[in-house]
Amino acid sequence: MTAKKLVRLYMVSAVSKFIKKYMELSPDDPDRLSGHSIQIATAALFIEMMQSDAEVKEAEWTAIRKALKLHFSLSKEEMNALISLAEGKIWRASGYFEFTSLMNKELTYEKKVEVIEYLWEIAFADSNVDRYEEHMVRKIAHLIHVSHEDFIGAKLRAKNKLLS
Repeated sequence: MTAKKLVRLYMVSAVSKFIKKYMELSPDDPDRLSGHSIQIATAALFIEMMQSDAEVKEAEWTAIRKALKLHFSLSKEEMNALISLAEGKIWRASGYFEFTSLMNKELTYEKKVEVIEYLWEIAFADSNVDRYEEHMVRKIAHLIHVSHEDFIGAKLRAKNKLLS
């Protein structure tokens, strides 16, 4: 078996384990999705942010991995599986609503503001926030009902992190 096939088998196995472990409905409340569905939605938005200016840079991938690690406390294997799942969801999604509606259902307001701050950090990662990135963060903030004041506060905190 070639190394490429082994890597593919490993990734399929890791993704399958992740889905089995995290994507089931909560046993306590069948209407409530597992918290890991939120992780996939959040990771998908982070990846969309990175791709919004059509120029993907390593600094943006680093910012995404850092945000996922800080926000969700995942192992490297779980993070890679999450990123794989999120990339797949992006291709099947017809817009941001699929992700933001889940966030509106499951996240506190403070966690929503945190997501906006991470989006800004990803946008600032390459030291250049273009109009597409700004538009996307503004749109997501609107869709998850983050106030303009908190949107600006998140932007300033993210920018200050870059400068420090």
